[in-house]
Amino acid sequence: MNAGALRARESAVVLQAASVCLQYPDETVLATLPLVRRAVHGLSAGPPRERLTSFLGAADRTPSTALAEHYVATFDRRRRCCLYLTWWSDGETRRRGGALAALKARYRAAGLDLRGDELPDHLSVVCEYAATADLGDGLALLQQNRAGLELLRLALLDASSPYAAPVEAVCALLPGPSPTDVAAARRLGRDGPPREQVGLDLAPFAANPGGGGR
Repeated sequence: MNAGALRARESAVVLQAASVCLQYPDETVLATLPLVRRAVHGLSAGPPRERLTSFLGAADRTPSTALAEHYVATFDRRRRCCLYLTWWSDGETRRRGGALAALKARYRAAGLDLRGDELPDHLSVVCEYAATADLGDGLALLQQNRAGLELLRLALLDASSPYAAPVEAVCALLPGPSPTDVAAARRLGRDGPPREQVGLDLAPFAANPGGGGR
């Protein structure tokens, strides 16, 4: 296997591992973590392996009920810890519906069949798309959302959450943020995502940008 193919394979493993780690830790996810751990152990030394190993160790040391409670408290109750990428770019505006529809079409075109009721902009879904359907386009999609990813990473670190680690692993696969990304991140950090309240029922988004509960 040449160097380029090896990098692509390892990037896919990192993204698939992060996809599992960033899902709600129900029985299915918890039962998958040993498989994830073995896959991560086979990665080359570097930040993605180190950060994923850090999260897996924390998950292993945390009782399952406590991990689930932490997940809900972090991602459902902290707006700055939002895993829905279009919320960062489109916020509570009409554009978000169009962005979600475009993502679904993008996934279908690449042969990814979404299962369950998770929205297509959830970071775990985007990582799965990149890992299993179209690595190049998936990484480009993540890079397009670099500003939101960076603020999510910082918010999770500020919350002392072990979930910062898989986000850091994903960010380690991307190029350094461009000046445009830095400016967008600063603007998001200052003003928050776009808001458009006129004529909209924002109740689902007020508590949970995903628009649904567990």
